[in-house]
Amino acid sequence: MSDLSTRWLGIPLANPLIVGASRLTADMGVIAKIQEAGAGAIVTASLFEEQIELQNDLLEDFAMDYDSREQPELSVHAGTSYAGPEEHLEWVKRAKRAVSIPLFASLNARTHDVWLDWSERLAETGVDGLELNLYATPCDPFVPGDRIEDEQVALVKEICSRVSPLPVAVKMSPFSANPLNLASRLAKAGARGVVFFNRFFQPDLDPGTGESVFTFDLSTGMENRLPLRFTALASGRIGADICASTGISSGFDVAKMILAGASAVQVVSVLYRKKLSALGTIRKELHQWMDMAGYSTLADAMGRKDALHSTDPYAWKRAQYVRILMGARTSVGQYPLL
Repeated sequence: MSDLSTRWLGIPLANPLIVGASRLTADMGVIAKIQEAGAGAIVTASLFEEQIELQNDLLEDFAMDYDSREQPELSVHAGTSYAGPEEHLEWVKRAKRAVSIPLFASLNARTHDVWLDWSERLAETGVDGLELNLYATPCDPFVPGDRIEDEQVALVKEICSRVSPLPVAVKMSPFSANPLNLASRLAKAGARGVVFFNRFFQPDLDPGTGESVFTFDLSTGMENRLPLRFTALASGRIGADICASTGISSGFDVAKMILAGASAVQVVSVLYRKKLSALGTIRKELHQWMDMAGYSTLADAMGRKDALHSTDPYAWKRAQYVRILMGARTSVGQYPLL
């Protein structure tokens, strides 16, 4: 049988299937089942800065008779069942002891001091690595993009220095002028790997009531084309491992990412749709593809069709866009206008 082993952040994985940070990886019982189902690694549910802020406000409330709490925050956190950041650290320690496969902690913060402090505290839990989830929505039209990226690179450099030798990965946003350049800069700053990409949950509006609507939407197969493209363009060029994320639901989706140059992939939505047994199905499909394609190891296939090695050097560039438009007569012929 073909060998699915790989390495992510320098750490050996039995296979490239990493279960990404989610509610699934926030439950100790589920984490044990994820390992039993054959995942290569796990990223724990993220610790969010909002959780830390809420804990700080709770402490202030005892001293100030609840005068410190602001109404907007109450609306954000209303009805939540909250476990504080200290409890999160203890939970991560227990999760690490509960599994034998690599376990990575995830941090999703906003402010400099919180990033630094809690990166160090998570690093002390015994995890195998740290994933920095750079989820941010720039809301100020007067802040230039290069300033945001400079601050992110400087932040990652400082975190990597503080938690060394623990390896660090950065889960990137697709919304930058040049994700390849930013990924390369993050690697030079010390990141051992990048994850393409962070999938943002977008707010919606109910036109009838005018109220904001927040829904949990699972990813679809079409969404994996963006990480596929940037994986292929970045492979062998940025000085860091690549993990592809979003819309990966089959062994053949994984095969595409490996051919494009990914060392590993993250899966979440498929596990909600098809339960944890999907991990076994994906591994089986990946074995079938490797046998069919003649690859005995995952390393043999990795990057074979990236931008540096593709027989079509323009496949991942603008020419792809032009070809689709030029071939519109055949590609959209299945959709008659009348």
